[in-house]
Amino acid sequence: MRPLFLICTGLLLLALVDLPIGYYTLLRIVVTIGAVAIVVTEFENGINFWVIAFGLIAVLFNPLIPVYLGDKSAWMPIDLITAILFGIKSFTLKNNK
Repeated sequence: MRPLFLICTGLLLLALVDLPIGYYTLLRIVVTIGAVAIVVTEFENGINFWVIAFGLIAVLFNPLIPVYLGDKSAWMPIDLITAILFGIKSFTLKNNK
């Protein structure tokens, strides 16, 4: 799971620069998959911060019913905060051996 979360982090940070619209569609798909993966694994521990935060991220980034905030400047802080959350989550994962 850690590689998926790190990929999400990198893609979100890359989204801070101006890229073609196709990139943002890919970003929505990958981030939604990563967020849903966290929600599913964390839900076993009950409702907690991670379930709520990544549930909201999954809804916000979902590619099926996209949320349009209009201007790219509105998405930049969201992308940055989401990248930080994915980064924190990837480094706080416990190694299952």
